[in-house]
Amino acid sequence: MNDFMHRAALLIAMSAFGAFLAAALGTPGFAASKGQSPWSSQANSKVRLVSGTLDSDGAPALYAGVQLRMGPGWKTYWRNPGDSGVPPIFDWAGSKNVKRAEVFYPMPHRFADAGGTAIGYDDEVVFPVKITPERAGEPVTLSLTFEYGLCKDLCIPNAVELRAVLPADLGKGDARLLEQANARVPKPSGSQTLPRLETVAATLDGPAPGLQVDALFADGATGTDLFVASSEVLIPVPKALGPLQDGRQRFVIAFATPEEAAAVRGKPLTFTLVSNEGASDTVRTEK
Repeated sequence: MNDFMHRAALLIAMSAFGAFLAAALGTPGFAASKGQSPWSSQANSKVRLVSGTLDSDGAPALYAGVQLRMGPGWKTYWRNPGDSGVPPIFDWAGSKNVKRAEVFYPMPHRFADAGGTAIGYDDEVVFPVKITPERAGEPVTLSLTFEYGLCKDLCIPNAVELRAVLPADLGKGDARLLEQANARVPKPSGSQTLPRLETVAATLDGPAPGLQVDALFADGATGTDLFVASSEVLIPVPKALGPLQDGRQRFVIAFATPEEAAAVRGKPLTFTLVSNEGASDTVRTEK
C-alpha cells in the first residue's frame, strides 16, 4: 500500500471511530433511536427524551422519560428544592395526541449547598412520565420545554427544548431504563407496608410552630429520611431527631414564622419517606 492509500485508509478509520464515539457519548445531533430525542447539551449536563411501553396492572402503558446526566459534582433539584434552588418545570405544550403527561419523581437525597440544605439528585436522574394519548393506537409527538437548575459552587438555570415522536408500533423501546426509574419512584403508603408514617403532630399556632413526624422503616434500613412537598407552599427541610431505632425515627419540621405555618393549613402535603429498602408517599392535609 502506498503512502497516499495508507493515509486515506487511516482517515476513514478515524472518521468511523469518531462516529462511534459520538454515538456512545450521546453527542447532540447524532441520530436518535425510535421514540427518543437527540441529546441536548447544556451547561455541565445533557438531556434527552426516551420512551417505551411498560406493563401496568397487566395492561400495556405508554411511558416517556426525561433523562438528565450531570457532570461530576453537579446536582439538580427535587420538586421541593430545599433551602435554595429551583424545582424542575415540565411544559408539554405543543405535544400532539397527548391527553395527559404525568411526571413522577424518583426518591431524592439531601445535600449541602451555599444556601443550606438542598434536596435533589446527582450524576443522573430519569423522571418517568406516564403518557395518556387522546387517541390510542396512533402516534404521539412529545414537545417538552424542560427548565431545571444545576448547582455546584454556583447555581445555573437551564432550559431545553426536546421533541420525540412515539410511533404506534413503538414496542418496548427504552422499557428497561424506564422500569429502573419507576422502581425508584415512591409508592403510595399502605397500612401494612414500609416505610410509612406512624403519627404526625401539628402545632401550627404559638411561638414555635412546626410538625413532628414519627415514621416506621424496615428493620436494618439505611439512608432513612423524610421530605415534604406541596404544590402550593414551600415546606422547610425536615430534621431527624436522632438515628433509626427499632425501625422508628422522629423528624421535626420547624416553620420560621407563624405566618409560614398558617399557610400550610388546609393544603395537601406529600410526606415522602425514603430508605435503601424502598420509599413511600403519604398525602395529608393539616388543619
